[in-house]
Amino acid sequence: MSVAACPGCIAAAPVAAAAGQADGPATHHLVLPGIHCAGCIRSVEGILAQQPGISGARVNLTMKRASITADPEADPTPWIRALAEGGFEAHEAQELNLPDDGTRMLIVRLGVAGFAMMNVMLLSVAVWSGAADATRDMFHWISAAIAIPAALFAAQPFFSNAWSALKAGRLNMDVPISLAILLACGMSLYETTQSGAHAYFDAALSLTFFLLAGRVLDQRMRRAARSAAQDLAALESSRVIRIEDGAHVSRPLTEIAVGDRLWLAAGARLPVDAELLSDGAEVDRSAITGESLAVARGRGARLSAGEVTLTGPIEVAATAVGEDTTLRRMTRLVEVAENARSRYTGLADRAAKIYAPAVHLVSFLAFLGWVVLTGDLRQALNVAIATLIITCPCALGLAVPAVATAATGRLFRRGLLVKSDTALERLAEIDMVVFDKTGTLTRAALTPPEDLPEDLAPVLMALAMASDHPLSRGLAAHLAPLQPAQLDSIVEEAGNGVRAIWAGREVRLGRAGWAGAPGEGTAFAVDGENWPLAPTEHLLPDAAEAVAALAARGLPVHILTGDTPDKAATIGAALGATEARARMTPEDKQAYLAELQGQGHKVLMVGDGLNDTAALASAHASIAPGSALEAPRNVADIVLVTGALSGIDDAIATARKARKLILENFGQAAVYNLIAVPFAILGFVTPLWAALAMSASSVTVILNAMRLR
Repeated sequence: MSVAACPGCIAAAPVAAAAGQADGPATHHLVLPGIHCAGCIRSVEGILAQQPGISGARVNLTMKRASITADPEADPTPWIRALAEGGFEAHEAQELNLPDDGTRMLIVRLGVAGFAMMNVMLLSVAVWSGAADATRDMFHWISAAIAIPAALFAAQPFFSNAWSALKAGRLNMDVPISLAILLACGMSLYETTQSGAHAYFDAALSLTFFLLAGRVLDQRMRRAARSAAQDLAALESSRVIRIEDGAHVSRPLTEIAVGDRLWLAAGARLPVDAELLSDGAEVDRSAITGESLAVARGRGARLSAGEVTLTGPIEVAATAVGEDTTLRRMTRLVEVAENARSRYTGLADRAAKIYAPAVHLVSFLAFLGWVVLTGDLRQALNVAIATLIITCPCALGLAVPAVATAATGRLFRRGLLVKSDTALERLAEIDMVVFDKTGTLTRAALTPPEDLPEDLAPVLMALAMASDHPLSRGLAAHLAPLQPAQLDSIVEEAGNGVRAIWAGREVRLGRAGWAGAPGEGTAFAVDGENWPLAPTEHLLPDAAEAVAALAARGLPVHILTGDTPDKAATIGAALGATEARARMTPEDKQAYLAELQGQGHKVLMVGDGLNDTAALASAHASIAPGSALEAPRNVADIVLVTGALSGIDDAIATARKARKLILENFGQAAVYNLIAVPFAILGFVTPLWAALAMSASSVTVILNAMRLR
């Protein structure tokens, strides 16, 4: 067993005090998939601060990345090696250029619209109270001076989207919105120049304000989304160590060709598909194949990009590079699946296809009718504007984001992070759940030897607690009732394990050969006397309860795993799964989901490994545990931040209730239009009253959405 250390968790690392402070823009970026706590941050920053040439280093725990300030031409290989010696897996990555989603500017526009609306309404109160003639005209001109610049600035997103749609020869929701705002401002300005009794600047601003509120709520849903294909690509190291005439030389990955000999330290992730040249190695294949335990590989064995070597250093010969590697094939699968799922049309978009043309048609017919019947162009335009405003899709614009924001807030408080704007709609439609087994439903664990003396159990627990390796964590949890022994001189040896001094005696936990035990596997040793630790796999505490809750909803549960058939059958029987399939590659998992969806099923995929990423991306909806790797977390629609599987049933229940409320909001909007539109067409509603009615409809939608909180 290779015990991946977490120095910050073992003790207050001495190097932590030397943590660097970034003094300038970052020049290098490292991916740190194994960090998980504040201690890790301090230790990584401390290790990097001690490296020559680094003037500053900062770690982002959420992104699991380190930003380093150094010479832009510096080779990061020594830094990665130093981190590996400290127990931290690291890979070079490109700088993240995350696009600005415009939320900040939307909030600025919302604030401008709200401030202007309140001031114009205050001026309107004076007009409503009886101000006439010159006084009324003065208030109208002041309102125009406030409203027109504010509306033109705040409504820019609607104008831009409407113009883009019109240039493409189509209509969208922003076309009637833009028309209503521009006509309300234009007609109000005309009335002001003619000393008219009515101006509707407040109507234009209130319309803009409520629609911007809906847009801001919608942007909140989109902010967390990132491409998992980019995260898979980030797992590739930018540089590798190539053996040239016996010397170890750092080279860019792009220079590596088939047949090149590469040197890899313990804990390194394979950058290319390769053949093992060393006598043997233990490899963690869980990210690629889903196998729960480390696999021993001998000379000549084929290794895949993305696998992690647990022992080392080792030498390999590249057999596939660039686009031909296993990791790149997975990346292409994910890209295709992400693009396919992004074509899902939400309820609001489907409603807009029908609603937008209808709004224009009704307003235009109202205008024509009044012109024909009365010949009064001014009154006809007022009626058309009132009809446009009263039918403006403000309630529809709020129907989805208001409910979605309430639902995501509720789920977040319960430990679930919703990352996709259509996630809840898709989750409400699912009729089948597919689980990955390893890491999602089960954990690999080590069982303490039955013949271990009682006085040594606290020592074993202390060694297990000194490591962040998943097997060690499971062993420590198994021994949890005990008080750990006091250890001194704790040392982590990359690729081997953890050793320390207990009561003057050397104790070890790690690879069997290193601990002095025969064979492969893991062993615990005290002064040369050793006890093998048998690896086992056990269900997560709430796995059975979570699957039972899904079955109670009438949802069939399937289990997919890259593990052996007997392990798949055992877990499937223990959980009462409808089906359990073994030896599933990433391509097999995606193909199986495609087969189910081809039969008409809408599948929820739950998984945590790189080998699940393509399936997560292609499923109708997807969930990943918070402990999952970065790529599956980012492709998933929902992340179980707390890791509790019971959150899956809660998410489905919330999604179905949210869908019900969204449909209720659409129904309320339809009833509102059926009642209000005839009044507007018949000329009983001014643009101002139309704006007030539209605002009341929007408030009703928001209040209905709040029922979900």
